[in-house]
Formats: sequence, structure tokens, C-alpha cells
Amino acid sequence: MKINVWNTILQLSKERGVESAVIISAIEESLKVAAAKYYTHDEDIQVHFKPEKGDLRVYALKKVVERPEKPAREIDLNEAQLLSPGAALGDNLEIDLPSDTLGRIAAQAAKQVIFQKVRDAEQEKIYCEFAPRLGEVVTGIFRRLEGGAIVLEVNKTDVLLPLREKLFNEDFRRGDQVKAVIVQVKRGFKGQDPQVIVSRTAPKFLEKLLELEVPEIAGGTIEIKDIVRQAGERAKVAVLSRERDVDPIGACIGVKGSRILAISKELGGEKIDIIVWSANPQAYAKSALSPARIESVLILSKTEKTLQAIVAQDQLALAIGKGGINVKLASKLVGWKIGIKQP
Repeated sequence: MKINVWNTILQLSKERGVESAVIISAIEESLKVAAAKYYTHDEDIQVHFKPEKGDLRVYALKKVVERPEKPAREIDLNEAQLLSPGAALGDNLEIDLPSDTLGRIAAQAAKQVIFQKVRDAEQEKIYCEFAPRLGEVVTGIFRRLEGGAIVLEVNKTDVLLPLREKLFNEDFRRGDQVKAVIVQVKRGFKGQDPQVIVSRTAPKFLEKLLELEVPEIAGGTIEIKDIVRQAGERAKVAVLSRERDVDPIGACIGVKGSRILAISKELGGEKIDIIVWSANPQAYAKSALSPARIESVLILSKTEKTLQAIVAQDQLALAIGKGGINVKLASKLVGWKIGIKQP
């Protein structure tokens, strides 16, 4: 049977960004499914589909035998010779679907199955594109608000920024460009599109912004050991230099604070403390309580991992921070509970 679908396949391939071979395979599979409604006894259904030549055949393959034991897959010699005079025992006879039936099946397959298969291929393409990009910063355009999330368009794909993953003081408008880090990629389930989840509150976002802004981090001269954040308010970043002559704090802050200010601006004014990492919990805690100047830090209990920071009166408010944020983040960064005490 001659059909003219090659141009349609090429158009679908171009519009959807799916390989033509995927579409052809989907059509072949759908033709088998549809033909099974005509061949109802477990016949060996074969599809010969060459769309570039306009050729389509759907047929059942039956072996010519003396006494058929499996009528769905075998045919006796006399019946076979009525269909094909040259048929002989042992031959595999191809029994074509009638052309009118084949035409109906082809149309049904095209309408009901092909586009779903193409959709599945599109979904898999999206997953395969974004799954390897976990932890990467992307820039998307704000398109709409939907189901408790901002929908961003990234490379013609909808990406979700849940409202809980944006900074509390941010107010985006349609058409705004929004940066965020990919934190999760989920496969589509029961016909749903894959979900690409991004965040602006995750510590990983700050880490990636630092990599983009500070060449010494991107090049591996400075290592980020840990990051803690109260997104939109304050963050603490522990860094370590792999070269003695490179000041990790100065490199991260930049000339006149240019590097850290650029990152803070992207994060809505979030204050960022750069701290030198130390394996010594006392020295680490002393740095972690920055910007306060700490006189000393005592270990109260190694078992319970508690420290006591001695702070002068004029540094007490800085050490604690608004709502206790500074000491809370310092404790989280160091991994020890830090108490604040005046001399």
C-alpha cells in the first residue's frame, strides 16, 4: 500500500526536536497494536514500513505445514496454495491485511498512538538533557505562576522554581530573567512532563555563584569547604587556600569588595561572611562568629561538642546577630554548639 507520510514525519521531527527514526519506530509499534485488533489469535504480525518510499505492509507470517496445530501461526498446504500457488511445505507465507482494513488501521494508529509516542520521546529528551546538569546554574524567563511555583522557561523547557525556593524578599514579574540552581530532575509519571526543580535558597546556589565570580575557586586554588545559609539574610562560607601566597578571604571578597558585593546583590542583599576553614574547632568557631571580634573560645565538652566564646561587651550584639542568626549559623558551620559569654 502506498502512503504519503514522509513529509509529516520530517515536519514532526523538526518541530518537536525528535529524531525521525524515533517517530518511525513509534508508527511501526502503533501499527502492530492496531493490527492486533484484526488479527486476534496471537498471529505473528509483521510490519514493513518505508515512509521515505511511501511503502506500507502489515501482514501475518504463517508456516506451511501438513496439519496445523497452531492455526494462528501455521497454515495447511492446500489453503496456502489457494493464496499463493507456489507455496510449499516449510515455507513462511505472508498473509497481507486487506488494503481497506490496512488504511483504517494506519489512520487509527496515526491519530491515537503516534503523537503520544512522540510526546514520550520529548519527555525523555528533556530528562536526559537536564539530569546530568544537577547543580548547574541556569537562567530562565518568568512565564507564569502555577500551583505554588514560578514557571521559568529555560531553552524552551518549563522549569519550576517553588515559592519556598525563592528568597523571601524577592518579587519577580513576567518576563524577568531569573537565575537559579538545578536541585532536582524527576522523570514524567503517567503522561506527565518531567519536572526540573530549581532553587535560589539552596547553599549550592551560593557555591555556584562564587565559582562564577571568583576565578581562584573555579580554578581549584581555593576550595569551598562548607556553606550555611539563612537565605536572603546571612550566609557563611568556609574556604581553604591550596597555595600559601593566595589569601582566600581577599580573593573571594575582591578589590573593594567587588566580587562579594556582586553576589550579595544577586541574592537580594544577603550578607556573606567568608571564613577560613580550620580543623581546630576553637579556631574555626572564632572565625565563624565573624564579623564579631572574639577574645577566646573554650571547649566545654568534647563529648557533647559544646564551645564557649568569650566576647567583649561592644561585640556581643554582633556575635549573637539579629534574632540569634550569627551564632546559629556559626554553630551549624562548625558542627559544635557555641555559647556566647562576656569576660
